Amino acid sequence: MKRIPQWLFSGLLACWVVPMSAQGLPAQPFVPPALPKTPVAAPGTLPDLPGSIPVPPVSLLEMAQDDLQSVVGILPMTAQIAAVPMAAFGMLEDAQSDRTGRAKLSERARAERSDGNYERGTEALDRNQWDRAVESFNRVIESGGPRGDGAMYWKAYAQNKQGLQSDALSTLAQFYKSYPQSRWLKDAKALEVEIRSQVGRPVSPEKESDEDLKLMAINGLLVSDPDRALPLLEKILQGNQSPRVKERALFVLSQSNSPKAREIIVQLAKGDSNPDLQRKAIQDLSLFGGSGSQKVLAEIYASSSDAAVKKTIIQSFMVSGDKSTLFNLAKKEKDPQLRKTAIQQLGVMGGQDELWQIYQSEPSVQVKREILQSMFIGGKSSHLEDVAKSESDPQLRGAAVQSLGLMGSQHSAFLISLYESEKDPTVRRKVIEALFLQGNAKALVDLAKKETDPAMKKRIVEQLSIMHSKEATDYLMELINK
Repeated sequence: MKRIPQWLFSGLLACWVVPMSAQGLPAQPFVPPALPKTPVAAPGTLPDLPGSIPVPPVSLLEMAQDDLQSVVGILPMTAQIAAVPMAAFGMLEDAQSDRTGRAKLSERARAERSDGNYERGTEALDRNQWDRAVESFNRVIESGGPRGDGAMYWKAYAQNKQGLQSDALSTLAQFYKSYPQSRWLKDAKALEVEIRSQVGRPVSPEKESDEDLKLMAINGLLVSDPDRALPLLEKILQGNQSPRVKERALFVLSQSNSPKAREIIVQLAKGDSNPDLQRKAIQDLSLFGGSGSQKVLAEIYASSSDAAVKKTIIQSFMVSGDKSTLFNLAKKEKDPQLRKTAIQQLGVMGGQDELWQIYQSEPSVQVKREILQSMFIGGKSSHLEDVAKSESDPQLRGAAVQSLGLMGSQHSAFLISLYESEKDPTVRRKVIEALFLQGNAKALVDLAKKETDPAMKKRIVEQLSIMHSKEATDYLMELINK
């Protein structure tokens, strides 16, 4: 009786017994998620947002802000959606083989956890969940990340709302000691004055609803008497209100055609506020600021040393449709992470030709990988096929092949042709993986039947053994019966 090789037996067992979900693999061919269609406003125009003009009540303001967040919120998400499979099959593979790469991934993961806790903290503030807010901000503070000063300010804010004035003052004392040069310093001092004036007095729960009513009244006054409304909005923005109230006040301000209103937003965007409000002002300026906003944003970018602010501006260039500025940053930005963000946003905008131009003159393999990933985000394959065929670096060729595999079965014919003409085993293995990602068992069976290299044939059969398809199973049985 003929002995079945162990790897083939394991493959048959996986094919017949082990469900695909148990292996952590897709039961169906992988299709990359459809990218959200980002509404890019032409310079000087306003996106259609429900309830933006003339005088929406607060409930409609919230709806409009939700629409706005759907635009702004996809900025990082568009890159992340496409980055997941690329990281899983390419970039992560390299990082795991390199100690420095692992350290960078760990640092990035810590920063992402810290940002997530910060966002959860501000969301808890908006829902008046003071205990949860304090817990989230404590995690940010403990992580020692760059947003620790903002987290400590909001922790004191939440403690004050709980009626724990003594704890809040202790938190502020710690803030002054830990962050003596923080941009939150003015907010912290104003909060301290407010807390000391309230010591011994109970917190009024009605005050929160009073803020909503006040903002609704100011919104109406903005249309009927803007000269009186603007100072009131400015006072809210400079005061100790919750993030939700401040963002809503800034949104109302951005709907005004008054030069004074624009001046207030520009000053906030330039940094005349805490970092959170500055980033929100930058986003609103890119959406509602008109033709002059791109020049202002470029000036802020050039003068700022804050990487988070610069990243927000890069994302805002995408929203406002400023492809030329993004192209320039993608070529010349010295900071690797900011340059990567510019390359990603250029991909979201569909700047395939611009990315290809950068790719052809770029000496860094890592930057070239990021460009390939952004081409994948853009959804066009012509330049990826050029790289897969002609690039001298096998790793980059492999990255292009992986992207083509993730983009769907329409690239199967190209991948099969590349496999049959290719001599580099690394690239050939990447083609096998790409066809596996497409769920193209028939193509893999055809290649296996023609393959004369035992190692490569074994690799194909290994992939077929976990595809759970009739073509794969029939071929495995054929191998056993030989």
